[in-house]
Amino acid sequence: KVARRLSEDSLEWLCRRYYESTEFGQLDASTQRRRRQILTEVCIKHGDKPFAMLEEKHIRALRNEKAATPESANQRVKALKQLFRIAKEDGLVDKNPTLEVRKLKSNGVGWHCWTDAEVEQFEMRHPIGTKAHLALGLLLYTAQRRSDVVLMGRRHIRNGWMTLTQQKNRKRNPVEVSIPVIPELQKVIEMSPTGELTFLVTDYGRPFSVAGFGNWFRDRCNEAGLPHCSAHGLRKAAATRLAEKGCTAKEIMAITGHKTLAEVQRYIEAAERKRLAAAAMAKLRSN
Repeated sequence: KVARRLSEDSLEWLCRRYYESTEFGQLDASTQRRRRQILTEVCIKHGDKPFAMLEEKHIRALRNEKAATPESANQRVKALKQLFRIAKEDGLVDKNPTLEVRKLKSNGVGWHCWTDAEVEQFEMRHPIGTKAHLALGLLLYTAQRRSDVVLMGRRHIRNGWMTLTQQKNRKRNPVEVSIPVIPELQKVIEMSPTGELTFLVTDYGRPFSVAGFGNWFRDRCNEAGLPHCSAHGLRKAAATRLAEKGCTAKEIMAITGHKTLAEVQRYIEAAERKRLAAAAMAKLRSN
């Protein structure tokens, strides 16, 4: 099959050129996949249009096509900003039409944060000694992303500490975290079936892919009657628990690997509101 020849002034041509750039190559594999998916979706409707003719109003219109899902709209803007930044640096356009296009305000709270009751419900369906319980323990007691959890193995643990480089942005701005292996996690690992290279393995004895693990864990949540819960929600639950125990923002960041105080401040503020509400109601009862 002969590949379709693209006009060198088309948006789709610019996207394909971007995929071959050094900047794109430095992105993590998962980010590359998402970026391709986003730009491919744009090109289905607009790929034949001259990229040099795109103006701010056109970028805003592309954003607004996804207005029903603000996070998706903002990811589209982010991808286009990177695309045109490279095009501007390479002299393919005189100006970057994305610079003044703002993100939409999100109308959601992101991934659902597991409650203690939901964790107990999962554990009732998947007791200690099962692979699902091991996955829960690794996610909850390390506060790491699923992309990190699927790679965790005994090689990461030494003298009671688990040390790893997070997969997110590992090529551009790597973050190494060292986390004490608390007794609860140690017990889960010791009582669970594990692989040789990684703790978590597929039914064929191979390490999970990130997407494969996400799908597998989604099924385990469904089995436990928790269709609204997810692997990422356990990372939020872990951060929430740390905040409710009185950890500072920097202490939480040392575990989660977040880079800015703003990213973890919401956990601190939510925990403080909870403590204040408890104190307020205690005063009401005393009267």
